Amino acid sequence: MRVSVTCVIFDIGGVLEITPETGWVRRWEERLGLPDGGVNERMRDVWAAGGIGAVGERDVHREVASRLGLDGPHVEAFMADLWTEYLGTPNDELIDHVRGLRGKCGLGILSNSFVGARERETELYRFDELVDRIVYSHEIGIEKPDPRAFEAACAALDARPESCLFIDDVAVNVEAARAAGMQAHLFEDNPRTFARIAAHLDAGPLARGSVPLG
Repeated sequence: MRVSVTCVIFDIGGVLEITPETGWVRRWEERLGLPDGGVNERMRDVWAAGGIGAVGERDVHREVASRLGLDGPHVEAFMADLWTEYLGTPNDELIDHVRGLRGKCGLGILSNSFVGARERETELYRFDELVDRIVYSHEIGIEKPDPRAFEAACAALDARPESCLFIDDVAVNVEAARAAGMQAHLFEDNPRTFARIAAHLDAGPLARGSVPLG
């Protein structure tokens, strides 16, 4: 039976990572003589499959080569541009704040991801040391806003949905988390997010003396 431990669960892209568009796709379209949207049109099913782990990184590289007519070095350059935008830069202020929450509540990540993300984000940002559990869509085969994604995140922390605050920068995911029984906050900036986390901790069972995770 799940306990009433208070938890905070974060999205990655647009929350823990700052990920503005870099324009890399359009640059490749121009280089390849493709219309606007041409790369994603050709790769759409591969991107979708990578998001739920239905293909591996080698499969992705092979399909990029085949569908876009790129040789090995150009495939590597294409994928390097993809990962540069995907990984963005760290939201250092928020990451530092999360680090200060350790021992005060359960901490998790729920991310719509892409095959290869765990290895790269671990190397760059050490999210595995920041939170107790990380749930990636490409590892569980389910993406937000599917309610099963939120169930998986709560289960990973052994927590009831109502005891968890989920923070995401996409409104549909926030609404889906609420529909799944969680508390939820739409990330817009760090100060409001800090205040929402503080309110959640003040209202939660840990504020009444329960034993924290980790």
